[in-house]
Amino acid sequence: MKTWHGHFLAALAAGLFLTGCNKPPTGSDAGSDTLKIGEFASLTGSEATFGQSSHKGTQLAIDELNAGGGLLGKKIQLLTEDNQSQAGQSATVVRKLISSDGVEAILGEVASSRSLEAAPICQQNKIPMISPSSTNPKVTETGDYIFRVCFIDPFQGTVMANFARKTLKLQNVAVLTDVKSDYSLGLAKFFKAGFTAGGGKIIAEQNYSGGDKDFNAQLTSIKAANPDGIFVPGYYTEVGLIALQAKQLGIAVPIFGGDGWESSSLVPIGGAALEGDYFSTHFSPQDTSPAVQNFVKGYKAKYNETPDAMAALGYDSAMMLAESIKKTSSTDAVKIRDALAAEKDFPGVTGNITMDANRNASKPAVILEIKDGKFQYVETVSP
Repeated sequence: MKTWHGHFLAALAAGLFLTGCNKPPTGSDAGSDTLKIGEFASLTGSEATFGQSSHKGTQLAIDELNAGGGLLGKKIQLLTEDNQSQAGQSATVVRKLISSDGVEAILGEVASSRSLEAAPICQQNKIPMISPSSTNPKVTETGDYIFRVCFIDPFQGTVMANFARKTLKLQNVAVLTDVKSDYSLGLAKFFKAGFTAGGGKIIAEQNYSGGDKDFNAQLTSIKAANPDGIFVPGYYTEVGLIALQAKQLGIAVPIFGGDGWESSSLVPIGGAALEGDYFSTHFSPQDTSPAVQNFVKGYKAKYNETPDAMAALGYDSAMMLAESIKKTSSTDAVKIRDALAAEKDFPGVTGNITMDANRNASKPAVILEIKDGKFQYVETVSP
């Protein structure tokens, strides 16, 4: 940590103590006609489709809210910062949003590692933060101002373990984990626990590092173990290449993973090698419920594309924050925090959201299959 940071926080803390505020007087409480909400996302870099999708969903929600009159008689201003998918950048941009821009709350991020950078800063400054889709349990363990509108990896890992055993009828599975990713490590851990508890065996374990391009050594070792399936709890950037190289090595068993797979870039990377593979996620645009179809219609009208789960979760995070502000008729951070913590059966487009005691969303998961180059709905799994 840089030494200036410590001096800065000390000065900021002193200033906050003297003013009795949780944030600088430059924000929405300063008599302005706008209510400032911050967002940090991976708009560029290796996981750019995640950030772009969640941002589009968030922006759609803000546009709809503003069209309906805004919040507390003010228009909502969404201030978005790009962390470039890089370690260290989330902390920098979130400090800026809080200390310079005076935002009332923070929305973001998709990747758990980057949410874990920002969460302590939001907690320290008593700024409510809602992650759309960081599934690692450690994110909300940071403190009582940190929330998420997605399920967490113990649930997602168990869902995929049960799907592998009961639906795919797999017995001997290999696991290929990204050791640089809190998301991947957590999901692998919970999958392995659930799969072995259900009577399955983990017969090979291999690791890679996010950003790697060559997985032949790991896949050759996995092939020698002769598994009947491979669990890859990674991000789409590597998953597509892993599927491609697995098929080139003659590995013909299903590969499956979690919501880190969901990206419009996955199939362009992995192509036909991904056919018949599966992943768990939060949402399917094929869901026929009116709430989902209205969201899909609005998203298509604005962006001329079909929304994915990250877009839907971005939308839900903004709408749930707005609901808490409406309920409290206030931008007081403590009141917003308490309203978020008490949220029950919030009608999100990714399912009804109820906050549990740890500020995690209790809600269903969706299983999708890659078929004919598209993500096809298979089943919904409730908590």
